[in-house]
Amino acid sequence: MSKFEKQNISDLSGKLNEKLKDLPADIGAAVNGFTDVGKDLIGKGSEVITSAFNGAFGKMKRLKFADAGKITDGVLEVANNAGAQVASNTNKDKGKDWRVSLSVPPRIQEYMAGGSLLDPLIKTDMKLVFPFTPTVLVGHSANYNPMQPVQTNYPYYAYENSRVDQMTITADFYVQNEFEAKYWVAAIHYLRTMTKMTYGKGPDKGQPPPICFLNGYGDYTFNNVPVIITNFQFDLKREIDYISTGLSTSAPGTEKPRVPDAVGGSQQSHDGYAWAPSESLITVGISPQYSRTQQSKFNLKQFVKGKNTLGGDGFI
Repeated sequence: MSKFEKQNISDLSGKLNEKLKDLPADIGAAVNGFTDVGKDLIGKGSEVITSAFNGAFGKMKRLKFADAGKITDGVLEVANNAGAQVASNTNKDKGKDWRVSLSVPPRIQEYMAGGSLLDPLIKTDMKLVFPFTPTVLVGHSANYNPMQPVQTNYPYYAYENSRVDQMTITADFYVQNEFEAKYWVAAIHYLRTMTKMTYGKGPDKGQPPPICFLNGYGDYTFNNVPVIITNFQFDLKREIDYISTGLSTSAPGTEKPRVPDAVGGSQQSHDGYAWAPSESLITVGISPQYSRTQQSKFNLKQFVKGKNTLGGDGFI
């Protein structure tokens, strides 16, 4: 081996030794760098989680304390929430009551005389008022018949008719006290009644289910719209509380006498009892039902101006 080659090998060995000496320090710096990055990420993640928790807790506090109002007759009045107008008759300005409601037809009101399960609806002006703002699905359609001659690319559409499709009302019902339980029972019994014809014994035999009026959201959305209730459903969940309530079908002032209770006092005697779910979902299918005479009064020009809706004709 020449002197020159020996010198190169010696130089390379020296450089390699220097690199090996610096290797532990470089590895330590790299590990510390990764640790700092991890700490930074964990710190930022902790800040995000803490911020989200504080925000959620702040919202819960505002919901629980800031929005809570007073309790009147066992019903919680929540500020800034139209749904809090559960079933009270405290709204004196009837023209501005924009809650969604279905009216009790006159024939059913006659049957209610002398007391019935529908008596709680009297407190809401003979209407089923949905206590919390429901979801209402509305569809409109114009039907055309396609006419396509042979050897043509595009059909001609001949107009047939227009219609308002079946509407669906999906409403949450929450029950927190005995009065709300009675109102829930009345709501379900009302929907049962409105899907029955008069058959068998009783007056008005052969009459179909009655027509009621849909109102809600002011003068130009649903203003005395005549509708028929085509179907409804409600759920009875298993993992919720049920609130019991005594029910009487006697007319006011003619209830059964009070009976002694277990603690030496007395309580009102009821005809029966019911248990209402503290939380339920009610879905109602309705369709507009206009008579031939009423349809003959339709005026498209007046409809454009909004007068066919404001005047209570019920056109939508």
